[in-house]
Amino acid sequence: MPETPEATSYAAESFPRGRPVLEGLLALNARIFRDFRFRSGATSISTPVSEVLARREGVCQDFTHLMLCGLRGLGLPARYMSGYIRTRPPPGQQRRIGADQSHAWVSAWVGGDRGWVDLDPTNDVIVSTEHVALGWGRDFSDISPLRGIILGGGRHSLHVGVDLRPAAEAVDDHPA
Repeated sequence: MPETPEATSYAAESFPRGRPVLEGLLALNARIFRDFRFRSGATSISTPVSEVLARREGVCQDFTHLMLCGLRGLGLPARYMSGYIRTRPPPGQQRRIGADQSHAWVSAWVGGDRGWVDLDPTNDVIVSTEHVALGWGRDFSDISPLRGIILGGGRHSLHVGVDLRPAAEAVDDHPA
């Protein structure tokens, strides 16, 4: 992912001199959630961060790339996280944006006692028990859920559905 000065400038507003790193991360996470609109189909896997910044809309991967570019531009270690979000929220909580499909979020190094802290800018949350990580890398291209080439004629389509719920809630959705 190329360095994007606009993303660095955007992130820098959340890290004024003297602010602890974790506070800056939380502020940046909240700003992305507030300043950008989640809209499926607004972008593609190749949309540059500068375009996401200009359009102020995208999907979880875009918001994650934006946050990563900004943090790296400031010299803060961060990685791209890929996985899923719990399908049904805990009682009394709203369903998260991005449930039932693959999801992306940021993991940032805050050092010392805390180590890596995972943040979801699409939902403005610190990642805890609702997210399940499948992998991490530098960006989407490191851990794309699909790779390869299909050879042959005709049209092809792929539909994948994911329900993520605690084992205690498991039911037999597909009886024999």
